[in-house]
Amino acid sequence: MKIYNLTVFVEKDEDGIFLAICPALQGCYADGDTIEEALKMIEPVIKMHIEDRLEHGEPIPEEWYSSQLKIAV
Repeated sequence: MKIYNLTVFVEKDEDGIFLAICPALQGCYADGDTIEEALKMIEPVIKMHIEDRLEHGEPIPEEWYSSQLKIAV
């Protein structure tokens, strides 16, 4: 079993729903009423996406580094 390190962003939409997005895996997103729920819901989505890619011999993008920047404008 291989462990993948993937970034997940969480955004809050105009209706107050939290959306968890994994940008490295196109189309991987899930929502929830809380940040914790959105993160819990995206885990099986990411796992299924990776399993599907492996089954079809497709590469799995791996992140080597991420950083959060604060930009003043």
